[in-house]
Amino acid sequence: MAAPSIVWFRDDLRLADNPALRAALDRDEPVVGLYLLDEDSPGMRPLGGAAKWWLHHSLTSLGEDLAAKGATLVLRRGAASDVLPAFVADTGAGAVFWNRRYSRPERDIDAGLKASLREDGVTVESFAASLLFEPWTVKTGAGKPFSVYSPFWRACLSLPSPRAPLPEPREVAGFSGRVDSDDLDDWELLPTSPDWAGGLRERWTPGEAAAKRRLKEFIADDLGGYDRSRDEPASGSTSMLSPRLRWGELSPYQVWTAAVDEGNPRRFLSELGWREFAWHTLFHNPDLATVNLRREFDAFPWPRLNPTHLEAWQKGETGVAMVDAGMKELWVSGWMHNRVRMVTASFLIKNLLIDWRRGEEWFWDCLVDADAANNPFSWQWVAGSGADAAPYFRVFNPELQAEKFDPKREYIRTWAPEHVSGDAPEPIVDLKESRKAALEAYEEVKRAPR
Repeated sequence: MAAPSIVWFRDDLRLADNPALRAALDRDEPVVGLYLLDEDSPGMRPLGGAAKWWLHHSLTSLGEDLAAKGATLVLRRGAASDVLPAFVADTGAGAVFWNRRYSRPERDIDAGLKASLREDGVTVESFAASLLFEPWTVKTGAGKPFSVYSPFWRACLSLPSPRAPLPEPREVAGFSGRVDSDDLDDWELLPTSPDWAGGLRERWTPGEAAAKRRLKEFIADDLGGYDRSRDEPASGSTSMLSPRLRWGELSPYQVWTAAVDEGNPRRFLSELGWREFAWHTLFHNPDLATVNLRREFDAFPWPRLNPTHLEAWQKGETGVAMVDAGMKELWVSGWMHNRVRMVTASFLIKNLLIDWRRGEEWFWDCLVDADAANNPFSWQWVAGSGADAAPYFRVFNPELQAEKFDPKREYIRTWAPEHVSGDAPEPIVDLKESRKAALEAYEEVKRAPR
């Protein structure tokens, strides 16, 4: 029996523009796909609830797509350093291919496996597929990582243009040997008691085919007006591609190429650049989710946690219209408009004086697009403690934000209608007084040694 090639799928749940899959096909041996749910290796962060829901359905879709091409997706669970070598032995594989990951725990896992498998005579190769510009290739003139977005993105754009996407294979020659696979339902990724995912099912269809449709729709219908209405949460003009990129149902190369072919949508491309910058920052700062990037913020005098305020924020019961609308959209749909993400985060940190890490953890659990870079990076940006951060004295006034970006209250009416009907609760804090308290606390950060 021929020694098959293993394609280890991770955050790249697609067949098109998948360099690891292409390398396996080029080897001209049978191919077996593997997805490994690893929550056991050191440093691996368990997925949040909404992310698990998406993963279940995206894996279902990928398995069906591979089967239609002639191959199988095998599911295994456990520490990758144990499970992957065992799977290589089970199949007698002669090669393993994967697309690179960039968080520190994952990089350590991959480096160890690459070295040990090669020592055993197995061909192992990895590829760039999840970022347009790999983090170590973008440096300042002094050879250091960037800490400010604009020069970072200019440096990216001075590099060779991103490659063209690879086509989807017409067929994938499957492995005929017997290989045991976990049952996806046994992983219990879907909520059952209670089943809170009704809003997710209503809004989303995970999988590569749906991702391609959404990209095509966005380019045709919304890209032209993106600059004008991207900040209006009721406009529906945002791409809604973030979970597709997070799970790799689309690659950034596909999105980049589709947008560029339509013209030169600089503003939209810069959003891809912001995603690149988040991963660049995480690559060079592995503890981004727990440690202030600007260490002087360690001196911020967070008061004792008020659990009532935190719960009101989580449930969308703060009495502040745009905050409540955003938090309810998040809970129901697993997603939130980016402008509203900034408003809700600012309210938690700067009006309620609750540590940004509490908000990051809640979004990690509730967002279908939460990933290891963008989620903590964005929270630190709002907090003022991160890269290219908003200055701490910039406090988003949620009432003014609603007036500017939801003037007809369409978004608020959709997600928090009690604020339109007059049945909303009283605000849990005074916006003016709480902003003043935040600025007073910030004075201690300014006095901290740098």
